Parts: sequence; structure tokens; C-alpha cells
Amino acid sequence: MSEIEELRQQLRDAYKNRAMIYYHIYEELSRELGPQRAEQIMKRAIYRRGQERGQAFRQFAPANLAGVREAFLGHLPDQGRLFEPEVLAHDETRLDIKFHRCPLREAWMEAGLPDDLVATLCRIAAEVDYGLFQEAGFKFFADTWQPGGEGCCCLHIRPGTG
Repeated sequence: MSEIEELRQQLRDAYKNRAMIYYHIYEELSRELGPQRAEQIMKRAIYRRGQERGQAFRQFAPANLAGVREAFLGHLPDQGRLFEPEVLAHDETRLDIKFHRCPLREAWMEAGLPDDLVATLCRIAAEVDYGLFQEAGFKFFADTWQPGGEGCCCLHIRPGTG
């Protein structure tokens, strides 16, 4: 295995580790507080991490979708190979990016978690993007993976209010 391939494997393994940490935290919180409360708490915490990251993208707000597209895609690990992003739509009013892969979802699927739990964990994990784009000054929503769905999340970024 080449050094680059070894580094790529280490990166995939790090994402799998993160995915399983999310799962175990969710399971523990669910046992103590119930699934709905566990999801709410985890979403708040992960959103806050997104807010921290979003500050680096504020320079593109409220409406430089081309700039935020290049910066966001340029920051994806391994030049996007982990997520296989596809820009579905891009103009001055919208930016839609479909991820065809997600190392988090793949780890949960490999672990044999039920589809409904994977969908919940995907909703939770997507909060990092909500925090990032909203903190940066854009309107944002995501279509997260659902059982039977292809690929993973589809991110929808819109100009902010300024």
C-alpha cells in the first residue's frame, strides 16, 4: 500500500471512529433521557461545532454562492473522495450539493445498525452543516439520508438576508 493509500485508509478509519462515537453517545443518552431528548442534545452540540467552522465562511455571506461553493468543496477531506460531492444546481439564487457517499453513514451501515437508527444519526450529524452555513450567514437546509435512498445528504444553500 502506498503512503497516500495508507493515509486515505487512516482518514476513513478516523471517520468510522467518529461515526461510532456518535452512535454510542446517542445510545447512552437514549437510555438515560429517551431517543427524542438524546437527538435534541446531540444536535445542539454538533450544531455548535458547525458554528465554529462557519466563521471561516462568513466572508462569502450573504450571497456569494460561488465563493462558498469553492471554499466548502475545497475543504472536503481527500479532495472530496470521501463524500463524492456533485453540484446539482448553482446560480445566484441557489447552491445544491449532493453527497454520493458518506463515511459516517457507511460506518453505521457496516456496523449493522437498523435503517431507522442510521437515518436518525444522519439527521444528527447534519447539524454540523446547519451550524456552518447558518453561522456563515446563509440560509440552509439538508435532505438527509432516508432508508432506500441513494447516496447521502443533499445540501441546499441559499443567500442569506445580509
